[in-house]
Amino acid sequence: MTAPSAPEPGPAPILVLVAPQDIVNIASAVRLAKNFGLSGIRLVNPEVFDPWRIEGIAHNTADLVARIEICGSLSEALRDTVYSVALTARGRAAKRTYLEPREAATEIVAHAEAGPVAMVFGREDKGLTNDELDFCRALVSIPTSAEYTSMNLAQAVGIMSYETWRVRIGADIPTKTPRRRAAPAAADQIEWLFTDWTRALWAIDFFKTRRHDHVMRSFREIVFRAGLDGREAALLRAMGIEVRRYLERKGVAPAGEPPGAHVDEP
Repeated sequence: MTAPSAPEPGPAPILVLVAPQDIVNIASAVRLAKNFGLSGIRLVNPEVFDPWRIEGIAHNTADLVARIEICGSLSEALRDTVYSVALTARGRAAKRTYLEPREAATEIVAHAEAGPVAMVFGREDKGLTNDELDFCRALVSIPTSAEYTSMNLAQAVGIMSYETWRVRIGADIPTKTPRRRAAPAAADQIEWLFTDWTRALWAIDFFKTRRHDHVMRSFREIVFRAGLDGREAALLRAMGIEVRRYLERKGVAPAGEPPGAHVDEP
């Protein structure tokens, strides 16, 4: 009697490390990515990077190390993704979607059917900034003892990689989730949507009595929670663009522009 074959895993997420500071942590993350079949690794402005040392610490990972991408910003690292989550241990004042690792893994794998997805981890000492968290659709917090909440970067990567692996091999999802009819909105499409709506709201003086950064952070959360597909994102963006075009047709000068605004149409 032959043993049953191992289940074929579903699409894998990309591992994104923002400004990692320790070569051992990078190597440990590489090893975990290899253990759990992650699709690739992207490093955003790493403080240290030595492929030879990484492979020396994480043995038999040369193929994965060779595919590591170095990115100049988190926006660049997430450019082609349709869904991303950020790991954070700190609470935020702004209302955000918080998930525990297992439910986050379910969301990651479900969205991976439609395109690249990513798990984003921050600096060893300070984690991710609010601006960096803004790029991600949901936040993930790993429950720990209240007496000691500090967790090593590689430990957090290991927990999330394991949870996504379980979902990918069908350990937690009994049936395959249905495909979306339309392709989901990519990260750069969503960012242009926010850019054009920011300009539209400045044009009608919406921020006269409101903090624009707080408003736009809340707007981001609304959009992320909606889970827009590409057509829906294009429609919503067109609405923002049309606000300014309407003012132009009526000969009304915009009330203002975002601070430091410089917009080049894609």
